[in-house]
Amino acid sequence: MRPQRPAAAPRPGRPGLRLPLPLLLLLPLLLLPAPGASEPAKAKPKALRPREVVDLYNGMCLQGPAGVPGRDGSPGANGIPGTPGIPGRDGFKGEKGECLRETFEESWTPNYKQCSWNSLNYGIDLGKIAECTFTKMRSNSALRVLFSGSLRLKCRSACCQRWYFTFNGAECSGPLPIEAIIYLDQGSPELNSTINIHRTSSVEGLCEGIGAGLVDVAIWVGTCSDYPKGDASTGWNSVSRIIIEELPK
Repeated sequence: MRPQRPAAAPRPGRPGLRLPLPLLLLLPLLLLPAPGASEPAKAKPKALRPREVVDLYNGMCLQGPAGVPGRDGSPGANGIPGTPGIPGRDGFKGEKGECLRETFEESWTPNYKQCSWNSLNYGIDLGKIAECTFTKMRSNSALRVLFSGSLRLKCRSACCQRWYFTFNGAECSGPLPIEAIIYLDQGSPELNSTINIHRTSSVEGLCEGIGAGLVDVAIWVGTCSDYPKGDASTGWNSVSRIIIEELPK
């Protein structure tokens, strides 16, 4: 009978461990992480900032209605003055203008005169009735003249008389004579008399082209063209007057 070899003794520091086979099969499952347990993170997650938290919250919730607008703030203080800008460039040269000479004249001073007669009662049919001398101050002004008085014409058949102004003996030519007429067709043969009506009338107008200095302004009576003269009367039983006024042009 062969002698039996003794069993090998275990090595120091490494004790023998024998596990049952079912336990060895369950060991990998026991080493897996339990459900709900987190795996060890590679790096610690960074904390969210307040703004990111609000954005995350807004993304998850519905936005409410807008609030009431705030009031305007107080005006701010004036800022620092800006620096001067760059000077602009010269513009294009303009066209040559016309040479105009300005005339400065003294203010206009009224210049007028009146000559009047009480009951002139002048019965001539042809000639000068009354005159009034006037001093004209400027050569480039106009004269306004007026005669006011009673006029009468009578005749047994058609007749015409003319009352007109003259300036230094000549009628006005700037632009036309200053005149007034009275025409009478017929009288009253059955009564062997004529119509005899005296009416206050006027002769008035403007005359230009008269030089400065003394001007003899007169009122005359004469005939109309192509008609015989009648029996004329001027200034009966009333005041007659000539008014002369110098006016600027």
